[in-house]
Amino acid sequence: MRRNSVRPAIALLLVAPLLAACLERSQSPMPDTLTQDDDTYCRANSTVAPGSSEYISCRKDRDRQRSQAEARADRRQRDLGEYMLNHPDRM
Repeated sequence: MRRNSVRPAIALLLVAPLLAACLERSQSPMPDTLTQDDDTYCRANSTVAPGSSEYISCRKDRDRQRSQAEARADRRQRDLGEYMLNHPDRM
């Protein structure tokens, strides 16, 4: 009897890291690096000083583009999951 109660505990220990990774899906990777990339991009393409209206507009556009790309990726992942649930015979 004792041996049967150990198996669920071991399974839970193996699955917990996978579930934790799923929870972190919505977080953007390395925000400092993205901020530096945006800064470099806006300075190089516009040759404007930080704080000017053109620079602020460029940074807002980059933020909007990034959030749209993340939304598209999330939507594609959700659509793939739904497709796999609805068509189990094709996988």
